[in-house]
Amino acid sequence: MTLKPLSTYRLQITSRFTLDEAAAVTDYVAALGADWVYLSPLLAAVSGSDHGYDVVDHSRVDPERGGPEGLRRFSSAARIAGLGILIDIVPNHMGVAAPRQNSWWWDVLRLGQESGHARAFDIDWRLGGGRVRLPILGSAADEVVANREITVDPTPADDAPDGTLSYFEHVLPLAPGTGALADDLPALLAAQHYELRYWEDQAAELDYRRFFAVSELAGIRVELPDVFAESHREILRWLRDGLADGLRVDHPDGLADPGAYLERLADGTGCAYTLVEKILEPGEELPSWWRTDGTTGYEALALLDRLFVDAEGAQALTGLDARLRAETGLPAAQPWLDLVHDTKRKIADDLLQSEVRRLVRVLPQGVVGAADALAELLACFPVYRSYLPAGREHLRQAAAEAARRRPDLAEAIDELEPLLADPALEVAERFQQTSGAVMAKGVEDTAFYRFTRLGTLTEVGGDPSQAAVPASEFHAAQQARLSAWPHSMTTLSTHDTKRSEDVRARLSVLSELPERWAQVLGELRAVPASGHGPFDSLFWQAAAGAWPIASDRLLAYAVKAAREAAEATGWQHPDAGFEQRLAEMADAANGAASGILTRFVDEIAGFGWSNALSAKLLQLTGPGVPDVYQGSELWDLSLVDPDNRRPVDFAARARMLDTLDAEFARGILPPIDGSGRAKLLVTSRALRLRRDHPELFRTYRPLVVAGQASEHALAVDRGGVTVVATRLPAGLARIGGWQDALLMRPDLPATDVLTGRRFGPGPIALAELLEQYPVALLEDAR
Repeated sequence: MTLKPLSTYRLQITSRFTLDEAAAVTDYVAALGADWVYLSPLLAAVSGSDHGYDVVDHSRVDPERGGPEGLRRFSSAARIAGLGILIDIVPNHMGVAAPRQNSWWWDVLRLGQESGHARAFDIDWRLGGGRVRLPILGSAADEVVANREITVDPTPADDAPDGTLSYFEHVLPLAPGTGALADDLPALLAAQHYELRYWEDQAAELDYRRFFAVSELAGIRVELPDVFAESHREILRWLRDGLADGLRVDHPDGLADPGAYLERLADGTGCAYTLVEKILEPGEELPSWWRTDGTTGYEALALLDRLFVDAEGAQALTGLDARLRAETGLPAAQPWLDLVHDTKRKIADDLLQSEVRRLVRVLPQGVVGAADALAELLACFPVYRSYLPAGREHLRQAAAEAARRRPDLAEAIDELEPLLADPALEVAERFQQTSGAVMAKGVEDTAFYRFTRLGTLTEVGGDPSQAAVPASEFHAAQQARLSAWPHSMTTLSTHDTKRSEDVRARLSVLSELPERWAQVLGELRAVPASGHGPFDSLFWQAAAGAWPIASDRLLAYAVKAAREAAEATGWQHPDAGFEQRLAEMADAANGAASGILTRFVDEIAGFGWSNALSAKLLQLTGPGVPDVYQGSELWDLSLVDPDNRRPVDFAARARMLDTLDAEFARGILPPIDGSGRAKLLVTSRALRLRRDHPELFRTYRPLVVAGQASEHALAVDRGGVTVVATRLPAGLARIGGWQDALLMRPDLPATDVLTGRRFGPGPIALAELLEQYPVALLEDAR
C-alpha cells in the first residue's frame, strides 16, 4: 500500500448502501484493479440524506450509514483487500433543515448569542437584532399566526427545558423562560432567539452564510481554531487510528481562508494525502502554496471531453441553435461571456442578494451605489475566487470589465476595488467567499442549462465557448499535470456531473453529424415540443444520450434543467403549463418518438462507444490519479443528480468480471456492444497494469502517427506503456478508416494488454493495431 493512491474507486455511502455493504464489494474493487476506495461523506447527516453533505454531527459516523463499527468493519475489509481509503469531508457548512438533529444549531436557536456554539456559525447578529432568521414559513408571519399554523408544546424535554413550538414538520426550541407565554403566540415568537420568516425572504433577508443559495446548509467558521478542532476531531481520529489514509475536501472556496485551512489540516493529519474540490477556469492554476496533492479533476474531465468534439461541427450546431431561437420567437443567443455575465448578475441580484447586502454592511466606509457595484463586480469576476494577497489581477480585471459595462458605476467601483483587495478587511474576505457562490449558481446551475447546442460542453469545469482542443494542447496540459500535480485526481464522472461520461461521449458524436442531428431533432420536435426551441434541443439530447431511458427519469431531468435555466419556468414559481408540456415530451420519448430515437441512437451508438473507450483509457493511463465513479466501469447512461446516484449492482459486475477474466485467459474477447463488457475490459486492464507496474507510467511523451488519418489518433508513451486512442470516429469512417496510418514507435516488441496480441518491433499499422478495439495499451517487452 502506498501513501498516495495510484487510482481510486468512488462509492456513495447511504442508508441503502451502508459501510457494511461497501465492505462486501472491496474484493471486487481490488479485483477490478483500483488501488484505493474513495468514500462519500460519513459523518452524521440529516436523516434520510442520500449524499451526506448536510452534516449535523461532527463527532460520529452516521448511524444510518453504518456507524463507527461499520467504518471499522469496512476499513478492515479494505485492508485485507489491499486497498487504501480516501474519505470526503465537509468543512464549510452544516445541515440545519432538521434543527433537532443538529445539537449545535439547536443550542444556538434556544440560547442565541449566549450559546457556546454561536460563534461556530457565520451569523450576522446585528441584522436580526440578535436573532437568527429562519425562512421556513409558507406565508407572512402574521398570517401564519392568524391561521393558527404554529403549535406550542410547553412540556420540558432534555434538549428543550422550556418546550418547543412546531410549524408543520419544523420543530424549534423555546428560549429559557418563555414557555409561560404559550397563550400569547405573538409575544412568544417575539421572545425567541430566532425570527420566523416567509421562505422567499431568504434571497434578500437572510442573516447567516449559506452553501451557495441553500438555506438548509449553514456556513460554519472553521477558520476559528476551536471550531476547527471540534469539527475535525473525529476526522483526524480516522487517520490516526488507521481507518483512513487521505481526505477529499468539499468546497474549499467557501472557506474564509482555504490556504490556512489546508495548513491546519496538513498539520493535523501528518500531511496525509489530501485533495480539494476546486474548479479551475481554463488557464487558471491551482494555488501552488496550498498543502494539497491536487484537485478532484474537473479540469481533466473538460480537457478529455474536448478531444472528441469536432470544432467545425460545433459551429454548425451553433447555427442550428440560432434557427431554433428564430423559429420559437426567442432573441438571438448571447456570446458566452455576455450570457455568463447576465446569469451571474441575476444570481447576485436575486438568489444571493442576502450575501451582497452583507458585503455592503461590512464595508468600512460608505460607498454610494455599493450594492449595485458589488453585484456588478461579482458578475464580472473571471474565476471562482481570489486568495488574497494573490489574485488581485482577477479583481483588477473584474473592475475594468464592470466599469466598461456600467460606466455609471465607475466611481463606486474605483472606491470598492482597494477595499476588496485588502485582505485585512472583512469585506474583502467575504467578497472572496461570495464570488465562488455567484459563479457556481450563475454558470453551472444557470448558464449551462441555457447553452443547449451541445451537452458535452456544459460540464463542470468546462468553458462552452471552447468546443474542441487540438492534440498538441491536450499533450501540453498532460505534461504540465505530470510536472506540477502528479498526484492530482482525474475524473470523467462524479456524483455532481450533469451527464455521465458515456452520455457525453455519445453526444460528442453530434458535433460530427450536425446536419443529421438537425434532421432528427426536427422529427422529434414534430411529435411534441415545449415551445422553447433551444430547450427542446437540450431535452432530446438528454433522451438520445441516455437512451434507452424511462420517461420518469427523463422528466425529472427535464424539470430540473428547465428550472435551473430559469427561462420558461423556475424553482420558486414553476410554470405549470410549460412543465406539463415537458411531461408530454417525456411520455412521447417512450411512445410516439421511440422509433425515431431508437433508429438514431443505433446510428451513433458505435461512435459513442469509441469515444467512451478512448476517453476512459486516456484518463486511466494519463498523469494524475484516475478515479472510477461507482458502476461506470460498464456503460453508465446517467443524467444529473439524483439520477447519477442510483443503486449499482455490484454482484452482477463481479460476476461479469470473473467471466471476462476466464474468457480472456482462453483468448475470448468481449465485443463492443450494449453490455458494456468492452469497457469493463479496458477499465480492469488499465487499472491493473497501473497498480502492478507503476514504473511504466512515470513519463509522458507524445508519439507520432503518420498517414492521412493521423488526426484521428492520439498516441502517448508513458515510459514503458504506449496508449493509443481514436478521435472523431464518425469522420474516420467517412474517409474509409485508417488506410495507411502508422504508429511510429521504437524497435521494441510489445503486447497489447487489452487483447493479448503481440506486435514486433518498429512502426505498427493502425488498421492492424485497432482492428478489434478503437484503443490499444501496448506494454513494451522488458
